[in-house]
Order: sequence, then C-alpha cells, then structure tokens
Amino acid sequence: MKISGIASIVCLWSCWFIYACSSQTPDTGFDVTVTNPAFTDIHPKVLFDEGHNNSHRADGTYQPFVNLIKNDGYVVSTNDAPILGESLAGYDILVISNAKGSTRKSDPAFSVAECEVIFDWVNKGGSLLLAADHYPMGSAAQDLSQKFGVRMGEGETFDTLNYDNSSNDKSQLIFDDMNHLLLNTPVRNGRSPSEKVSRVITFTGQSLFVADTNAILLRLSHSAMDIVPDSIWEETDPLFFKTTYTRFSDPEPTKGNAQAVALEVGHGRVVILGEAAVITAQIDGELKFGMNFPPNDNRQFALNIMHWLSKLL
Repeated sequence: MKISGIASIVCLWSCWFIYACSSQTPDTGFDVTVTNPAFTDIHPKVLFDEGHNNSHRADGTYQPFVNLIKNDGYVVSTNDAPILGESLAGYDILVISNAKGSTRKSDPAFSVAECEVIFDWVNKGGSLLLAADHYPMGSAAQDLSQKFGVRMGEGETFDTLNYDNSSNDKSQLIFDDMNHLLLNTPVRNGRSPSEKVSRVITFTGQSLFVADTNAILLRLSHSAMDIVPDSIWEETDPLFFKTTYTRFSDPEPTKGNAQAVALEVGHGRVVILGEAAVITAQIDGELKFGMNFPPNDNRQFALNIMHWLSKLL
C-alpha cells in the first residue's frame, strides 16, 4: 500500500467502515417550516434528478431539503431518465446530488450529450445545483462539473485544525466567522441581516478547484488535506463474486481549493457543493448530521443557495 504510517491506515479503514455500515435515513423530525416564504405569487419549478443512480432521492435522504424548499414556495418534480432534449424545458432549477456511474460507481454518471444539454440550458438562463461529495461521487460528476470550469478533487478532504471537535471527525469541517473560511458573498449574506449565515458545517466531502476565487463560498484552509484514489482494481473470489478495491494516496495539501462555489455562466447560475449532506438533515442511529447538527446555519445556507439560483440575490 502507498499509505504511510499507522494513523493514515486507521483513518482510511475507519472511513471505509463507516461508509460500508452506515444506514443513513432522513431526519423526518427536523423542522422545515418557513415563516416568511420567498415565493407566494410565483413558484419556481425545480427538477430533482433521480435518473443517474443517485444516492440522494427527493423522498429519501434529501426529503428534508425538498420539504424545506417546498415550504419556501418552490414546486419540485423528479426526473428518472437521461437529461436530453426537452428534459429541462419549463424548469428554473436542476438539482443533482451524488450521481453515480452505472457500472462502477466512479464511472461518469452523465453522457457527453447530457453534459452539453445541461451546459446549454444553464448558459441560456437555467440554474444548476450540483452536489458531489467524497469518492466515488466526485469522479462520477467530474465531466459535468468541468463543463463549468470546476475540477473535483475526487477523494476525501480533512482538516486537522478546522473541524468539529465534538465529533472528533477531521472530515467534519467548520466554515465560520472565526476561521474566515465562510466568505463574504450574496449566498452568505442573504436578503437581509436576519438571513446572514455565520457558521456552516460539512460532513465528509471532497475539494473543488475553480480558477475564479471570487466564486468560492466555502474556502478550504492551509491545513486542509486530500486523500485521493491511487488505483482501482477488481478481484473475483472462488464463488465468482467480484469485489472492487480502491487504494488511496498519502494525504496531499489542498490549499487554495474550496468545498462550495457559485458561478454565473452566460445567463444562468451554478452552485457546486463538494459535500451533499450540508443542505439536508440525516440520521444514522443516534447520530445527526446536516442541517440538524447544532450549532450551524446550514438550513439558512440551503435557502440562500436556492434564492441565489432563483436570482433573488
């Protein structure tokens, strides 16, 4: 193995064990009421993608996010097919979360034609919210994100300084006023002082690179590191069951990268998140993570993202 040191081995084994054994479900008890909905007369139409082996579905782990934006005045429909031709006609926002390849999870989730259709739709005025977190999600969404000038780290990001101490999980990152990693943008500030976001927590994501630093919403610190896939192979046991193995690199600095970006593309807008749980609310046993993990402003962050994509901000 290319992993150096027992700490790295334990870290990677622990991460694998968590992923393999997790039973994540939506936190249906999380409060998704909106006191003053943004849309009461007109109602932007949102298409939630479920046609690309997505880990998150509108009636599953993204249910809290979907119900939150419905209460804010959005109308949400789901898509279970390739995004081609007139798929996006009549919609204002396309939401894609943790799409995966059809054969191997890390394979491209979107065809060349789909990437072209989505880019053209955004360029003409549509808005895209694309969330893709730790490996293999970044690899699967890379072709689509690069159409908008965003390169995905494709691994997993941790930070030995800017993480939530109560969880003891160095991939559970904090972006707030104190560490200056939550940047001063319209998405952070919202429409009024009451909507200003002061603290965002992410839950095991990847890094993003964008050339335009003005596009960064959540900036990774000098102490942030990535582990990325080094090689992938399959082995077949005597019963002809195939198992896919992934070897990861030593930790690599990811200084200057981000975990969330917002870009204007032609007449449209794009928000790309390097971590998907940040804007929903999930539970795994007694563990809460996402908008329901206190204290954070992830709930308002989710609404502000949608308001920016809706061109209210």
